[in-house]
Amino acid sequence: MDIMNVQYSDNRTIVNSVIGTEPSVVAGTRGTAYNYEDFTLTADTLTINQLKQIPIFIDEADRYQQSYFRQMEIANFQARKINEILESQTMAQHTSWTDFGAGDLAGTSAGDTAQIIVSASNIDDLIRSIKRTAYVNNGIELATEYGFFCVWRAADYELLEAFTQANGFSEADVALKNGVPVGMKYMGMWHYLSTSHTANHLFAGVRKIGKDLGILRSTYGRAKFIEDPAKLSGLGIVSRVDYGFSFPSGGPTNQTLKGLAFDVNVS
Repeated sequence: MDIMNVQYSDNRTIVNSVIGTEPSVVAGTRGTAYNYEDFTLTADTLTINQLKQIPIFIDEADRYQQSYFRQMEIANFQARKINEILESQTMAQHTSWTDFGAGDLAGTSAGDTAQIIVSASNIDDLIRSIKRTAYVNNGIELATEYGFFCVWRAADYELLEAFTQANGFSEADVALKNGVPVGMKYMGMWHYLSTSHTANHLFAGVRKIGKDLGILRSTYGRAKFIEDPAKLSGLGIVSRVDYGFSFPSGGPTNQTLKGLAFDVNVS
């Protein structure tokens, strides 16, 4: 929720809009009539049509031999698994983002898919290059309003921590004493950690740029308890999440919202 817009709804289809044709700025002359410029909106449809569920069966004897505390642990487990599912499914949307590779890092090409080897010596360059590319894609105002982000792998986050501890003054002192907390803002970017990435892909860009994730409100976080399911003696506990994604490709002139969400190709 820090990096994406999350919409909870009981509707299957959520229709948002992005700017299609943006009016141009025209010069005026005193005492002379002006002409109206066209302005259009393009529909962006987010469809909640994907499903993941977690069915757990507890044998009747085990059910009664468990304490209330243990039952709550099972409920917490299902909740954590649902959140992990949403996180991994979000990271799997990398084909909907703009490619960012070694050429982008070097500033020699744009939309590159060549893999970057993240290291302690280039992680700061990578942060700056992601910001530069968003600026080039006319994301200055949105970045100023919402901020930048990057979701790192565990190994990358270790390199970020090493860089933070070795550079700066007060930041280095704090990092040496307390380590680098997940969700830290450093070098003008919010840094997050995930173990749910699709292999060789990181997620970075400008936070909350589109109507990204839709979740069906009435099924999210609600477990069903089914006695003797499928003629099995015991209790069935089923949790599910219904969801959908939308990363708009539209936007104002010379700017696409997709162009502010980056699929960082890494080895």
